[in-house]
Amino acid sequence: MNRVAVVSDVHGNLPALEAVLAEPDVASADLVVSAGDAVAGPMPVECFDALAALGERIRFVRGNADREVVARNPEHGCDWAADRLGEGRLAQIAEWPLTVPVEIDGVGRVLVCHAVPSDDNEIVTRITPDAEFTEAFAGVDADVVVCGHTHIQFDRPAGPVRVVNAGSVGSPYEGTRGAFWLLLGPGVEHRRTDYDVEAAAATLRETEGPTADQVAGWLVDPPDPDEISAFFERAR
Repeated sequence: MNRVAVVSDVHGNLPALEAVLAEPDVASADLVVSAGDAVAGPMPVECFDALAALGERIRFVRGNADREVVARNPEHGCDWAADRLGEGRLAQIAEWPLTVPVEIDGVGRVLVCHAVPSDDNEIVTRITPDAEFTEAFAGVDADVVVCGHTHIQFDRPAGPVRVVNAGSVGSPYEGTRGAFWLLLGPGVEHRRTDYDVEAAAATLRETEGPTADQVAGWLVDPPDPDEISAFFERAR
């Protein structure tokens, strides 16, 4: 394939997702890969349907929050999202794989996962010690691993493998507003899409979803990536 766009951690933020899908490089990409945690959030049905509407151009990876939605876990409103998605969509989400491999011109063999290839919830960050970071990706048969999960973009080696975090479309922790994603082919490019965050926050709050206020607050006042990375490292 020539070009692949990776969108991760949408977390039910439809305005952000629509802004990214409207990007010319996404609209013209050969493939769009959702790297997990697409539907746990204020607008789960709308985000699922917007991605599914891409038809043969979309492939899905399962994230930890997607798994919790299928399990109807009440934590973080996953049961609320599940009720709205309905059994048909939940059955499809349950079939999403842990990884998606894709060959990309100029990039090589790429493996897309949510957290690490063997686990949808393991935490690795841009400041994880080198030895531990490399161990998390040991034995992976790919040139590049693309992940998400921590909502912060990074690009660093893990032994012979290049590991690139796509960031978060719907709930980024980058210290600046926008929707963050990744473009692959012929290079590896971190991207940010501007959109009307104030309007998006208002739209999400109108849903009255259990996480709507929290997500909206992060959009308007983005968390500091250094603080969040340190927090995740303490939680590892």
